[in-house]
Amino acid sequence: MKPTSFRSLGLSAVSAVALLCSPGARADQQIITPFTMHMDLDAVVDESGCQNSPGPQITLGGNIHLGALKARVIFSNNKKGTHTAVVVAQYDVTLLAEGSAITLPKQPVQGGVGGNPFIYLQFHDGKGQDLSEEMLLGRCVQGLSVTTELLSEALARADVHADNCSNRKGPFVTLGGDIVLSGLHARFIFRNNVKGTHTAEDTRDVSLILDGSSITLPKQPVNGGVGGNPLISLQFLDSQDQPIGDPVLLGRCVQL
Repeated sequence: MKPTSFRSLGLSAVSAVALLCSPGARADQQIITPFTMHMDLDAVVDESGCQNSPGPQITLGGNIHLGALKARVIFSNNKKGTHTAVVVAQYDVTLLAEGSAITLPKQPVQGGVGGNPFIYLQFHDGKGQDLSEEMLLGRCVQGLSVTTELLSEALARADVHADNCSNRKGPFVTLGGDIVLSGLHARFIFRNNVKGTHTAEDTRDVSLILDGSSITLPKQPVNGGVGGNPLISLQFLDSQDQPIGDPVLLGRCVQL
């Protein structure tokens, strides 16, 4: 097993919050859902000047591959619990494809505790929360690389627009929006010895994703339903098609 491997425990999510327009208003509605995004990081770490004092120069680059985000649009002709039969149709749309990549520009880090130190790497969100354990990359002269999985907080925002509400076959719904990412930082730790007594230590921080960076979700159409002017709900799904929170009722088509 590579000492640089870190496995995630799964995907969690918190419930959705809906920002609803007033009844009868003809405007888009926005659904906001905080969730935990899965990330696969393939980093390339180059080193030079291993014997230099005060320490080597490290360059970090590579790619971050993101987990998928989907949306389920649900059309129903009535609310559950009434005396009228509820007819439901649902359509799943991929908002962010599995494996979508963010390229990390190469960034140099200078520092250490003398020539040829032990080098560790740890990821954090820039707000005091560690996203991984410390990973021993090895001594500078050994050549360095890291592949790991991370979980990072994110915010999904979907804009929902509906047309043709009186259409017999159902309305035409358009989804767009963005994903707002939390910060992602790499912390390099240089030690002249493994942890223990008489260990000298120095750290350097590199920002990989700035807090609040966003990914635009292209607009996508959904056509269908259960007749004219149905009730419309929306629910986010993860890459395993597991729900992120409960469905959010937006209202009748004419209210969007």
